[in-house]
Amino acid sequence: MEEKESALANACSLRDVRPIMMDLPYPAIQVQEQNPVYAQLLNMDYCGATSELSAILQYINHETRLSCAKCQTAKTLLGIAMAEMMHLQKLGELILLLGGNVDLVAKQPNGRTRMWTPEYLAIPEHAKQMLAADIEAEKAAIQQYRMHIKMIRDDCVVAVLARIIQDEEYHILILQSMRREL
Repeated sequence: MEEKESALANACSLRDVRPIMMDLPYPAIQVQEQNPVYAQLLNMDYCGATSELSAILQYINHETRLSCAKCQTAKTLLGIAMAEMMHLQKLGELILLLGGNVDLVAKQPNGRTRMWTPEYLAIPEHAKQMLAADIEAEKAAIQQYRMHIKMIRDDCVVAVLARIIQDEEYHILILQSMRREL
């Protein structure tokens, strides 16, 4: 079969993209004891409206839509998404150790449960708006992590959340720089 000469292609190779995160180790993934209340808090960070799952999917959406026209921006967003995937995995392990379930259902502050939904994502039209939405999502995540740190009395869990915050702050700096360059 002959290829059409007018075929469209995306020349942006994402082959060598690596997670974008602080060059610091993570604390051991361990807990002092099982605590279902702490597991529920982390479940919000895992799959709630402001969560690692939401961040991953929002970054992947933005990366995909930008990859043809803004390859370097797309690569950076994919690298950040990869770091968020690592956060998701660490939170999942903590939730299980705390005696919770990793089932994509988060308990809301009002006590109700809600399964993760794409309604949580910001899908703006233009690159600058995408980056602004990503910055706001990172800020909201940091605020939620800090609130959870104040509520959790398990030094092992708190140490992991504090380390995740460092990556999120780093992501904000990168996103702000990219937004200024557009």
